[in-house]
Amino acid sequence: MSSHNEKTHLPPPLDLSLWSRLPAVLMTLGGALCLAGAAIGLAGKGIELQLFGLSWLLAFMFYLSIALGALFLVMVHHLTDASWSVGIRRFCEHIASLLFPWLAILFIPILLLAPKIYNWLTLPATDGLIRARWPVFTCAGFVVVSALFFGVWWLLTSRLRYWSLRQDVTGDALCTHKMRFHSGWGIVAFALTLTGASVFWMQSVQYQSFSAMYGVYFFSNCAWVALATVYVIAALLQRQRILAGVLQENYFYFIGVLFFAFTVFSAYTEFAQYFVVWNANMPEETFWYILRENHSWWRLSMILIFGKFFLPFFVMLPVKVKTSLKVMIPVCLWAWLMQFGDLAFNILPGLPCHHFMRQSLWMSLGCLMFMGGFLGWVFAGKFKSHPPYPQKDPRLLETMGIHHPPAVEIPGEASTPGGYP
Repeated sequence: MSSHNEKTHLPPPLDLSLWSRLPAVLMTLGGALCLAGAAIGLAGKGIELQLFGLSWLLAFMFYLSIALGALFLVMVHHLTDASWSVGIRRFCEHIASLLFPWLAILFIPILLLAPKIYNWLTLPATDGLIRARWPVFTCAGFVVVSALFFGVWWLLTSRLRYWSLRQDVTGDALCTHKMRFHSGWGIVAFALTLTGASVFWMQSVQYQSFSAMYGVYFFSNCAWVALATVYVIAALLQRQRILAGVLQENYFYFIGVLFFAFTVFSAYTEFAQYFVVWNANMPEETFWYILRENHSWWRLSMILIFGKFFLPFFVMLPVKVKTSLKVMIPVCLWAWLMQFGDLAFNILPGLPCHHFMRQSLWMSLGCLMFMGGFLGWVFAGKFKSHPPYPQKDPRLLETMGIHHPPAVEIPGEASTPGGYP
């Protein structure tokens, strides 16, 4: 299908004049709730401050998962030399570039509240599990390791973004080779830092637990929620005629297939982790799940089982559904909700009371709104400052559905095996 046909079949653009104020509204309302939560935490007992710290961590990990997933999609694009993903590459780069410095800035409250969030920072070194992880499980170790994660992400995203924008100007093949090079070493560094961050920042809220599947589980969720985000943004930009020339209908099918695949993969990693722990039946491992089988966490676990796997799986199973925006957009928005619930299932049971508190709901929503408004405002600024898609990507014409005719041999002329004289 040509880009011309795509444009003629698109519905009229949306009026987004009022939506332009959304980031400011979210930052204002979310900031007010965050300040209220922090004030309650400082004025109340230690558990209120810990609750605010965990709520901030929950919102931070939600947006971190989207940014890391977008970085993964950018590197996969370069490593596979794909053409269909050229249209989504630029805004994926913008999302990935939120890792530094913006998400690093949002990590500062976690550094300040770390002794309240991670009890291993205040426990004596006589604990065998803490002593075995020295010097990482110290205040200095926490700062250094966290800075290392952000440093790697900054180096990777800045290089990929630099050469991508330079390609728009020069169109030099060197830019393509450089992006492939950085994606080559970056995919390894990405796997190591993502695994370390998920264990260090999220799993260590209950430091007694350990799992060899935890990094894979978090990676699958990052890619899953990032694909949902990419689908929504791509559909919006296509309707606004911003990416209509480089996003054809079958490209939404490709995004939908990947989204469907990671729906299955994410469910597999979570089941594999649970099955290994259940089969071993060791108290030092099973306590993590036993804690989450009580109170309101049991209900949340049932919601995640059906809402995160069965519902999207059966909805997206038909082939035609993957290109139906009326079906896929609600599924993608549902994926955001399930990702937030899954992260809450991992983080919030670390509270000493071991059950869901009503305060955690509005505190978490406040942190989520504030960070979403702030990061959305930064993303919109990045998107407006640069071309919406790579201007001189070597596969741009192929992405737009324009193909060069095959070379033919001219009779009587000497030619090469490729058909060119």
